[in-house]
Amino acid sequence: MSYSLATASYIGATILFILCLGGLSNQETARRGNLYGMIGMAIAVVATIFGPYVAGFGGVVWVIFAMLIGASVGLYAARKVQMTQMPELVALMHSLVGLAAMLVGFATYVDPIAASHLGGAEKTIHEIEIYVGILIGAVTFSGSVIAFGKLSGKISGNPLLLPGRHWINLIGLLVVIFFGRQFLHADTTGEGMAYLIVMTIIALAFGVHMVMAIGGADMPVVVSMLNSYSGWAAAATGFMLSNDLLIVTGALVGSSGAILSYIMCEAMNRHFISVIAGGFGTTSGAAAAGGAQPAGEVVPILAPETAELLRDAKNVIIIPGYGMAVAQAQHTVYEITRFLRDKGVNVRFGIHPVAGRMPGHMNVLLAEAKVPYDIVLEMDELNDDFPKTDVAMVIGANDIVNPGAQDDPSSPIAGMPVLEAWKATTSIVMKRSMASGYAGVDNPLFYKENNRMLFGDAKKMLDEVLAALKA
Repeated sequence: MSYSLATASYIGATILFILCLGGLSNQETARRGNLYGMIGMAIAVVATIFGPYVAGFGGVVWVIFAMLIGASVGLYAARKVQMTQMPELVALMHSLVGLAAMLVGFATYVDPIAASHLGGAEKTIHEIEIYVGILIGAVTFSGSVIAFGKLSGKISGNPLLLPGRHWINLIGLLVVIFFGRQFLHADTTGEGMAYLIVMTIIALAFGVHMVMAIGGADMPVVVSMLNSYSGWAAAATGFMLSNDLLIVTGALVGSSGAILSYIMCEAMNRHFISVIAGGFGTTSGAAAAGGAQPAGEVVPILAPETAELLRDAKNVIIIPGYGMAVAQAQHTVYEITRFLRDKGVNVRFGIHPVAGRMPGHMNVLLAEAKVPYDIVLEMDELNDDFPKTDVAMVIGANDIVNPGAQDDPSSPIAGMPVLEAWKATTSIVMKRSMASGYAGVDNPLFYKENNRMLFGDAKKMLDEVLAALKA
């Protein structure tokens, strides 16, 4: 394949990637968007393997061998990983992008051919590309590994707040800048490699420190933020390899991830810098996290009584949360929804932007259960309808329906937009226990007079509700 044909293939792949992002912006077109992305990636891979970028038949064999290994791992993960494990899988994938950027950077630096034809300003720019690429890759890699640990429960969701942590980060940044200057003026490859290694160690430590300082409530933002980092790492890799497609694709992912992070922060009434600074989200309850302690008594309810309320209702809003994902109750939720709609009940779903552990987590689960797209609505589309709603059913959510965000200025989540489930005639909250949510903040909703608590595993209790409805 000639260089001009490979370039044309890259342009076609880029257009398909843009169409992919456009398709993913809407549930009805998401499947088509994924198809565009797959076709674009297939074109890009073929153009890379059989284009002028891979040297000789031996190089092609090695690339295909590596692809087969990667494809095998990907197929295994696709078959074995549950939907509830998707957030940590996404974080793990981000770490691989960062690792790739690091390895490509070191390989490019020691490659005697890569910069042999460069001199003066071109050589300096090339070395800056290597240094920045390894820096971004290292932060992405270590930060994503820690995010994987937090999302999978292997690492506590509590923020690790070291004394003087902001000064530590500042000192680390200054050291990285200093060693970057030394790297650009290194006389030998060995001396330059020493500076690269020191910078990489600092960047890895910064990635760990940054994500460890971020509490559980901000983890959805962390996932989208790491998505952005992985895109910039891919773009940096493209600069190092002089690959236009990697540059464009990385920039698309990086910018879209940054925009998504901003949207997530807006949905939580948080500033991006405050998320990076960390400290929000503990698991020790409202007393430790701040805010007033709610008062009152909870009123439990049983599955048959819940079924009776649903049967008599005209308007129902279901608010899914991570508890639904853990219990894998989305299919039973759909069966209940279908039954009620067949009886003429207006059933809709309210989705908060940070419900679950990653952006779009609840939408994916509901789509998997075949819930119609047109009844899955965003928070802003539904909040005004709660006063006209007979039953608001909260399935395994906590922080996104917390009235303390509006009523308690001292609450850690004060000002955060929430779904106003307490304004319905009756709200039903499904939880295993009275434990606080991922943010570690107690919820006054549980103690309101019009609220009922349906305790137990969400799947088991919803199965009982469905059986009572059909009876």
